[in-house]
Amino acid sequence: MIRPNEDFAPLFSKDEYTQDDLLNIGPFFTNLDKPVYVPLIFSPELMGALCSRTSRAAKDLRHVFLHEFIYPFINPVRTEKDTDNSWTEKVQYGQKLAEFISFLNTHSILDLFSNPKARSFYSTWLAQYGDDSIAQMAGTHLVFCGISQVAIKHPEDQRIGLAPIEKSTRYVNYSRKVSGQYLYYIDPTLEDLGLRDQYCKAMDNLFDTYAGFQPRLIKWLSDKFPSEKPAVIEKKAFDTLRGLLPMATLSQVAFFGNGQAFEHLINRSLAHNLGEIRWVGHQALKELNQVTPSFLRRIQDETKKELVEKNQRYLAEKNIRVNPFVHELMDHTICSSDKPTVSIVESDPDGEEKVITGILYSARDNHRTWNQIYNAVIQMDDLDKKKVLDAYLEGREARWQKVGRAFENTYTRFEIVMNAGAWRDLHRHRMLTQQRQLFSCHHGYDIPPEIIESGLENEFRSTIGQAEDIFNKLEKIDPELAQYASTMAHRVRFIQWENLRQSFWQIELRTIPEGHPDYRYIEQEKFRLLQNIYPLISSYIMVNMGQYNFARRGQEEKIQKKIDNINQ
Repeated sequence: MIRPNEDFAPLFSKDEYTQDDLLNIGPFFTNLDKPVYVPLIFSPELMGALCSRTSRAAKDLRHVFLHEFIYPFINPVRTEKDTDNSWTEKVQYGQKLAEFISFLNTHSILDLFSNPKARSFYSTWLAQYGDDSIAQMAGTHLVFCGISQVAIKHPEDQRIGLAPIEKSTRYVNYSRKVSGQYLYYIDPTLEDLGLRDQYCKAMDNLFDTYAGFQPRLIKWLSDKFPSEKPAVIEKKAFDTLRGLLPMATLSQVAFFGNGQAFEHLINRSLAHNLGEIRWVGHQALKELNQVTPSFLRRIQDETKKELVEKNQRYLAEKNIRVNPFVHELMDHTICSSDKPTVSIVESDPDGEEKVITGILYSARDNHRTWNQIYNAVIQMDDLDKKKVLDAYLEGREARWQKVGRAFENTYTRFEIVMNAGAWRDLHRHRMLTQQRQLFSCHHGYDIPPEIIESGLENEFRSTIGQAEDIFNKLEKIDPELAQYASTMAHRVRFIQWENLRQSFWQIELRTIPEGHPDYRYIEQEKFRLLQNIYPLISSYIMVNMGQYNFARRGQEEKIQKKIDNINQ
């Protein structure tokens, strides 16, 4: 039986809005009652601020927009922080905003900006002539208020043309229920397989343990770190326990993307093996079609339907088509480890010389060929090479001062095994090639030291074990479907093929004291390996090799105060 697309929709409970609420936010979104929508907000600053709230917002962004960006101005309340000038500015802005909203309730944004000439232009040059570059000239936002981690990673894997930001597992409590159910995805085909009840029991157990551990861990952390504020301790508890969250966990994510990227995303999704991802593609098409229909006309061209569907199958089935060769041409051994690992599987023995060649290639008075410069560089001793690097990097004193493009002239391939929770942060680095394997239970899982020290280890292992039982049953039937039952504590194997410019950025950013200890360890290991291969250049990386038992210490309180001030 082929199930209809709507059967694969995730659990969703729409917000209840009053008539005033509807009047005040209705004009700014393509819908208020569905889990996928496009914001119709054309202020880059406002849209950026709203989407940035995704990572720490427990509620739907539409609710956040109403209560943080509309009502504080339409119905202003003077606070101690308001000076006479700021209060006057707030009131005046509120009056203008109310007038604008009143206008939009009779003149829809979708109607106002549906310019016939613009749509005709894109229909001709994009749909008919295939000039894809013009689809990079415009973009929009797309928000999913609750899809699984498996589904979120599908568009994020695309890397180019899409900028995502998702709800944090470090700052938001995921123990909330909707209609008596924890927020995790249940694929309807589990019912057909006779595994729905076992799956739900394992998922409920993960969330029950996650919720039940919170007060116990908060007490233990409070006793161990008595000087820390309650808000900081609470976030530390969320962070420590996130490994119990399954990859089925529903989470909010916002994307900004150009037209070309969204078209590709939809094409990658509509024929996917997983029903949830097909549903994501259909909903994205439906919502974006209200705003940028000319960008999506090729997908819906009835005269080319067969060609379009063939392309979608090509994109969706690549990994399935090559899978038989894994079993035919290789042994069945899965190399694993009992801890996170980092290794270099490919590097450039002439990498340092190529970087220095790149530096000199763009020197102001240089007009020599690459080979001329490279042949001169390989004759240099280390002292002369260091002089070139010193001059090129002179004045660089902070990590946000990025090294130049000359460092893109050599690459290193890292293979990494680490827990999926921390991997999600490294996955956000898009200016390098990343490839991952399916989420699984094959590489074991990490137990945070706080779980062990607080006496929660046995319960943690028992809970993870039940998830592994259902994973093993599902994997025999469908490895992609089984991903939902793995957890953020389970390790994932992936590669990063990155140039040295990206290595500088990633290592320097991800080893700061505020970073998560799990990914800090990975980046410190990458640095140690680079020291052996590129000893001269690695000495310029501003790495932090310190160990910190309380990530983001002191920063949590500042962040929480800012959030509290916004919510007032």
